[in-house]
Amino acid sequence: MKDSYLTINGLSTGEYSEKRSKFLAFAFHVESTDEIKSLVSQYERKYYDARHVCYAYMLGYLREQFRAVDNGEPSGTAGKPILGQLNKYELTDVLVIVVRYFGGIKLGTSGLANAYKQATIDAIDNACIEERTVDVCFDVKFEYPMMNEVMRVVKELNPIILSQDFQLVCHLQLRIRQGEANCLQSRLEKIRGVVIEHN
Repeated sequence: MKDSYLTINGLSTGEYSEKRSKFLAFAFHVESTDEIKSLVSQYERKYYDARHVCYAYMLGYLREQFRAVDNGEPSGTAGKPILGQLNKYELTDVLVIVVRYFGGIKLGTSGLANAYKQATIDAIDNACIEERTVDVCFDVKFEYPMMNEVMRVVKELNPIILSQDFQLVCHLQLRIRQGEANCLQSRLEKIRGVVIEHN
């Protein structure tokens, strides 16, 4: 199973003009629909004088949660072209908002779709795209005499140690890439007295 995905870091912007209509694009890293709703309403307030504030988003590392909104533009001419670029670049956890200021000349449906697409491409091209891993967190408990064996496995498989507490009963919080999680778990479970819980 794929255990990495592409997203953007922070905010990036783009712009496209066609027949005096201006399209301002804003691409954000997002992690929830609540965050998306908040950003959309913020930009609708900020650009209250614009003709349309259209957007599309993709959420989740499996890219299963998405939406495209035309906000009054002819159906399929705004949200869909924006979403199309998120798909083309294979991005997720990304929201793109495109604000349109009407220039007085109608662009037609193909002209509109192209303008929303080009504005989105510009914002994505200006973004810092990064690959992130899908990680799994473990709570590992063991008695002090087992520490050398446990730490040998940790050293070999190199998970991120989120916290550690070495008392009579020791406690480790580990994070590791999903593709390597089963190996770490089975290696640790072979050590007598080790108890593992998933976070």
